[in-house]
Amino acid sequence: MKCGFVSLVGRPNVGKSTLLNSILGMKLAITSNVSGTTRNVIRGIYNDEDSQIIFVDTPGVHKPKNKLGNVMNRKAYNNTEGVDVILFLVDISKGFGKGDQFVLDKIKDKGVPVFLLLNKVDLVKNKEVLLEEITKLKELYDFEEIIPISASKKDNINVLIDCIKEKLDDMDAIYSEEELTNVSTRFIMAEFVREKILELTHDEIPHTVTCYVENYEEDKDKVHIQVLIVVDRENIKGMIIGKNGSLLKEVGTRARLDMEKFLGKKVFLETYVKTIKNWRDQEKMILELGLNDEDE
Repeated sequence: MKCGFVSLVGRPNVGKSTLLNSILGMKLAITSNVSGTTRNVIRGIYNDEDSQIIFVDTPGVHKPKNKLGNVMNRKAYNNTEGVDVILFLVDISKGFGKGDQFVLDKIKDKGVPVFLLLNKVDLVKNKEVLLEEITKLKELYDFEEIIPISASKKDNINVLIDCIKEKLDDMDAIYSEEELTNVSTRFIMAEFVREKILELTHDEIPHTVTCYVENYEEDKDKVHIQVLIVVDRENIKGMIIGKNGSLLKEVGTRARLDMEKFLGKKVFLETYVKTIKNWRDQEKMILELGLNDEDE
């Protein structure tokens, strides 16, 4: 069977996590309109009758403003090493910019096939403009493939899978069919909570919040989960809690629905918020929250 590793790279908010979820047919990586939503490297394992493809979703490459930003960039760069194919995503509805060129310069000498994926093509109404853009992009680099896609609508996903298979070697599967990802269930549950905070606060709380599961108890019929929400300022804590706890309650309600769908069980969710000043620049906190350089 065809088997190999494929890395997803690009600027923040170009649709890498949405593409991963669409390929897997399940919600594994959280998504939002906030740049830099993905912080950890998430591997999603795709299986069909003749292939196993391990997709590596990386944080968006950006100009770092703190230690956390540096960690995220290193994760993205490190996970383009040793893969069989690199998928370079560009938000074509916004055009190819300096940030995209910066990413391309980082990956073009890796010695592996690079596919240019023009994502959000459904938002480009003038197809002649799209064709002109593709012609220009062909001059930038000798891309193995240039594929217009819509990750959210799953347009051209099957074409993408077929093209990837052509670049993979024949070998035995690396993972069993039961394995879906490298990250723990606890990590996914915490990310569901963070996603809902980003949804409900929009651009007000971009990188000042993180979440992790402090307690996870599961039995046959239900799961009890406690999630700590960490922020770096007291006013942000107040915003997340909301008037009389209204926003935090809504976060919990939305996150619990995703958790129950993922786990297939009833979930009892508790959330609480704690302020730790400058946590994004503290080595100890980054390690404790599982955001360090080491990939498990």
